[in-house]
Amino acid sequence: MKIIGIIPARMASSRFPGKPLAKIHNIPMIGHVYFRSKMSKVLSQVYIATCDSEIKDYARSIMAESIMTLDTHQRATDRTAEALCKIEKQGDYKVDIVVMIQGDEPMLTPGMIDMAVEPMLRDKSIQVVNLMAPLETSSEHNDPNEVKVVVDREGFAMYFSREPIPSKKKTDKKVPMLKQVCVIPFRRDFLLKFLELEPTTLEIVESVDMLKAMEHQYKVKMVLSNSITYSVDTQTDLEKVTDMMKDDVLLKLYE
Repeated sequence: MKIIGIIPARMASSRFPGKPLAKIHNIPMIGHVYFRSKMSKVLSQVYIATCDSEIKDYARSIMAESIMTLDTHQRATDRTAEALCKIEKQGDYKVDIVVMIQGDEPMLTPGMIDMAVEPMLRDKSIQVVNLMAPLETSSEHNDPNEVKVVVDREGFAMYFSREPIPSKKKTDKKVPMLKQVCVIPFRRDFLLKFLELEPTTLEIVESVDMLKAMEHQYKVKMVLSNSITYSVDTQTDLEKVTDMMKDDVLLKLYE
């Protein structure tokens, strides 16, 4: 199977402008994501998809393949799909699975990517997978920058929200606190179909792409990762991740 990774990235982040090139231990964040993704056993190639010349120039400096996309995309999935079509046209081949890897996940491990793809290799009916991980604290559970998810007994997503779900107000028992981790494999044809789906109310309210799939009655398979990772949405996040990566084993392989 032809399985590729695409890292969508743009400089105009509303919460943290210039985020992809913000440095963590002297390496731009997008570089960490790229180098670590390249270590995955299942990916035949990794591309950076961007609309910004600064990111393209950085990609060239580290010999990463980059795809220029439109600057009008509001969703990472839209940018990923445009890049996919250009990659297929340039290479004259068809991709089977494309893994969308968000450029603000500098702590991801190659094993997380391999783990996310694995359900698709076992079950052809699964069209999209999303990693999830435990939330470590109540403050993270209440943080609107962390997308929370609840799942059914078979591990399929029931709902995503930026609000704290499930509620802890009505019980003194420990409740599962899980967050979305933006490593998301799509089957190639489903990603293109996903773009054609009408935007949905919950997708817009929560600003979570996966809700569009669910509202159109497609299942999202969730896979639990116990790796401790944090995405970067703010300058405070950047400082936290920088501190946590001081002794990172993978970092030593590419710094």
